[in-house]
Amino acid sequence: MPELDQRVSGPGDETVEQHAYLTRFLLDYTAVPLTGAVFLRGLLPAPDTVRIVTGAADATAPRELTAYEIPLSDADDEPLTAPLLLGWTRTFASSTHPHTDASVMDIPLITVDTSALEPAAPTDTDQALRILRTLAWPFIEIPPDPALCGFLLTGQDRIRLYLATEKADGLTAADVRLTGALTALLAALPSLIGEKERWRTDPLDPHCAHAVDLTTW
Repeated sequence: MPELDQRVSGPGDETVEQHAYLTRFLLDYTAVPLTGAVFLRGLLPAPDTVRIVTGAADATAPRELTAYEIPLSDADDEPLTAPLLLGWTRTFASSTHPHTDASVMDIPLITVDTSALEPAAPTDTDQALRILRTLAWPFIEIPPDPALCGFLLTGQDRIRLYLATEKADGLTAADVRLTGALTALLAALPSLIGEKERWRTDPLDPHCAHAVDLTTW
């Protein structure tokens, strides 16, 4: 099967809010293992689905990773919750990967049949993080602008951020370094991603309308 190419061009507000909520909830698992030596390495926003990317703690090469595609709602149109997504992610991350010919951004992509999958029970660490996260970052229904709707660790010093902003139609993928003047970069980020002269099309990434390279900013 060829590379999937359902490009995100203009997600609705509810989709942005759900992707932002799921991303915020799962961020801790880039540092806390999901299971064994498997960590969260990315969360890719797509129309009606979310693609969870897993791998070893330092994995960034596409073939070192595995992406799992999960619907954003069930058969009864109930929205996917973050605790349920975490339970499902832990279940398939701890099992043998089925063969797949599908890929996205050269990452092997597995479409998950959630009706046949039992989510793993939350661990004590999950529960502790949930309490601490709720107190430290109270839930807000409407995310800030720009809203972080996903991310992908793309190198030892690189991360791609998927951002929704009123300044652009569709998601903006911003490539940034993990070192350097991060305080200044984060302060300038909302204006930088709105500068249309920086926009470019990334034909390899179906999760964004355009991309911005800020790795040399």
